[in-house]
Amino acid sequence: GLLPRAVVLMQPSKNRAEPSMKQDTAHISTVIPERMRAVLLRGHGDISQLELRDDVPVPRPGPGEVLIRVSAAGVNNTDIAVRTAWYAGSVQGADTGAGQALWTGSAMAFPRIQGADACGRVVATGPGVAASRIGERVLVEPIFRSQQPDGTWQFDYFGSECDGAFAEFTVAPSVHA
Repeated sequence: GLLPRAVVLMQPSKNRAEPSMKQDTAHISTVIPERMRAVLLRGHGDISQLELRDDVPVPRPGPGEVLIRVSAAGVNNTDIAVRTAWYAGSVQGADTGAGQALWTGSAMAFPRIQGADACGRVVATGPGVAASRIGERVLVEPIFRSQQPDGTWQFDYFGSECDGAFAEFTVAPSVHA
């Protein structure tokens, strides 16, 4: 089943060199590897579209973001609905094409790291985020909201419109972690 693999995924890898992340744009608390294990969604469909990889680049926190070492991730109904393209009004059953299968109605970008429910520890901060956040235990609020220049709001769903928690590391806006 998926749950035992998810638990194994979160165990630290012992067979890789772990070079440090460069400190030019982030505050760092620990040695962070260049590559990580993650489950990639390759297209819409059944669980055969999920691929466990150990060569995925560790994300870098951008402005206003934190890098989180994932401690646990749960399978949310949104993870299943996005994988099967359930949110796409025009899709009948499983579909390996992108379609409009996201909450926002936009096309899904593949590969995608899913995982809407996550907890972990902040291990690095991007520009504009206090280094004092490093070491904090966090839960990720999965709906990222940001006000646009025209006053409207944009909503992105963690693990759907952006990469999520089915990985050893993930990034999230600091205000949502």
